[in-house]
Amino acid sequence: MLSWQQAAVLAAGLGAAGMLLVRAGHTAGGAAGHALQDGDRTRLREVAGRWGAHVGPFAREAGVVIGLYALWQLAGNLAAGGFHDAIGHAWWIWHAERSLHLPSELAVQHLVLPRALLSRMANMYYATMHFGMLIAMLIWLFARHRDGYPAVRNAMAASTAICLLVSLIPVAPPRMLSSLGFVDLAARYGESVYSVVGSAAGADQLSAMPSVHVAWSLLVAWAIVTRGTGRWRWLIVAHPVVTVLVVVATGNHYWADGIVAAAIVMAVLSVQALLTGSVGRARKLPGA
Repeated sequence: MLSWQQAAVLAAGLGAAGMLLVRAGHTAGGAAGHALQDGDRTRLREVAGRWGAHVGPFAREAGVVIGLYALWQLAGNLAAGGFHDAIGHAWWIWHAERSLHLPSELAVQHLVLPRALLSRMANMYYATMHFGMLIAMLIWLFARHRDGYPAVRNAMAASTAICLLVSLIPVAPPRMLSSLGFVDLAARYGESVYSVVGSAAGADQLSAMPSVHVAWSLLVAWAIVTRGTGRWRWLIVAHPVVTVLVVVATGNHYWADGIVAAAIVMAVLSVQALLTGSVGRARKLPGA
């Protein structure tokens, strides 16, 4: 996984390259084609337009997505408070869930603990699929359904930003409540993506609330179901379901983390729908 510094540098580079390519696509054909014959000028414009229309915007959007990833990584290191505060908040969530009679996260973890292959698959899914599926969805949307891309990108950016603000309050994941019987599933197999936990280290682990994994998986499913056309698109609904089970089974999140993430995504999509409807009605008014 990239650090937030590495991701920020990569995002800046891709963003700058994208803007330069878009600019070159707009200017190269006219500026360099004055001394060329009509046929050569047309071919040059076609080549410049192809790069400007595809590579440039793609690089620019990739920079935006990786920039959001950098902010997500950075937020874990900026959580207000320390390790002891995070543990206190974790116990509060645990007791609140029990008072609401939510099923125990321990029960889900105990389903995978005796099975090494299932445990390792859960670790791999947790480490790779949240960002991998998001990137795959954005590439598909950008290439095949460009008109729907801005709405999905904006919803993703807004949802991620709100999740980051909430995660500034430190919350330790369930695996740190070892007295309850939780196990750090990834650490057991040497597959953890996190640093050593302690009062001065592992700050990136203290942002369990809400689960960005769950938020992104819901956005991926929403984008594919609403923008896709084939009946097989409904299979993507399995992704958020599996994601919720994985983040709980690995001991990285509580049910509450996923519930809050889902509420954030629903709120963002609802506001976006209201704003889109208002703009559409305004355009239909006489003189608009």
